[in-house]
Amino acid sequence: MVSTPAASGALPRLVHALFVIQLISMGAMEMSGPFWPVHLQSLGASPGVLAFAGIAVYVGPMLGVALTSTFWGKVGDRFGHKPMMVRALLGLAITQLALAFTLDVWTILALRLLQGACAGYLAPAQAYGVSAVVPAVRGRLFAYLQVSTNVGSLAGALAGGLILDHATFFWINLIAALLCALCAVAVAALLPRRPFTGSALGVTAIPSPPSSSGNAAPLQPPSWFASPVAGLLAVLGILLVARMLTQTPFAMYVRSVFAVDNWVVGLCYGLLSLGFIVSATLWARYFERLQRPDALVRMAWVAAACALLMVLAGATHSVAFFIALHFAWGVLLGATTPVLMAQISHATSRQHQGRILGVAQSTAQFSSMAGIALGGGLTQLLGLHITYFLVAGAYACALAVIVAVLRMRGTRQGAAGLSGP
Repeated sequence: MVSTPAASGALPRLVHALFVIQLISMGAMEMSGPFWPVHLQSLGASPGVLAFAGIAVYVGPMLGVALTSTFWGKVGDRFGHKPMMVRALLGLAITQLALAFTLDVWTILALRLLQGACAGYLAPAQAYGVSAVVPAVRGRLFAYLQVSTNVGSLAGALAGGLILDHATFFWINLIAALLCALCAVAVAALLPRRPFTGSALGVTAIPSPPSSSGNAAPLQPPSWFASPVAGLLAVLGILLVARMLTQTPFAMYVRSVFAVDNWVVGLCYGLLSLGFIVSATLWARYFERLQRPDALVRMAWVAAACALLMVLAGATHSVAFFIALHFAWGVLLGATTPVLMAQISHATSRQHQGRILGVAQSTAQFSSMAGIALGGGLTQLLGLHITYFLVAGAYACALAVIVAVLRMRGTRQGAAGLSGP
């Protein structure tokens, strides 16, 4: 008997195509990411407007995605996730093209909000990928696609800097629009409309494993808030808040505490993503062997380890040790978002993957915005020196939520046992 990719646990070729498309499209969007404040400053707005716009230009797309991901997920469940990917990529292309020709600050902010509302590519791409793999390797799928996003972000920021060194901001947006349009064409031309596990790849379809594998029974609406999904979403949200607390004060903290050049700041920031990239797939392979309670116990240890690293980062005055801690933090982050997304997907029936992944994407965006706002506000109020101790506290909260979720699960199981025959 010949072992198929699905049967052997390998990710199929279709998923590799998703990886490349996501890398290119996310890289295209990140080409402009680090340089929006520079561009806005060149437009001659007042200092007050610039202070607001410097935050809104980043929060706007996140807010747009957060408000619309669940809606687009439901549409994808009904009409297919491939059309939703094409729609999202075309939305990115059109709004990025409009941004290339826009020189008014308020119009830019409106277009960035619209960009997030029309786009939301990640949730349909994840839901589409779920339908192409067996449930046992969903963790690897989410890790793989998240690695694609991180690699695209790193490459895109570098490419955007090179373009801006030799041309104007107009060309960054124009090239990004063209790349997103090409990605939309690639999705439309290369991917089947509705992939099924194995059968869309020229191999025999593989049945899903029975519920004894540790995955929850298929979740049917409207009772999903009573399922493990609500607790998993809470853990996901707090972990993302913790991750984003350093976003606003990071550069100022590193320069003020360690008195280093900007390239060291960039190196430290990049190593966080590098740690995630090298570890995410390995963590996914580790967690996919575990049932949900065991996975949550391991997640509690990861949160505790992150809290310890953050205490050490806040206490050290050695830049070399701080850099090493940031890389280690990135390695641990590889065990958080992809693993939790896989657990959320496992707890949801195949027919509602788009909806629940849209909810998860909205949760992620709202949590990221909350983390950015809390990090910026609290460090301004209490001082930069408490930055990493705040992050440690957030991880302690995540640990408490994980313990609460495990206890509630134990209580429900005990109640079910008492009411049984």
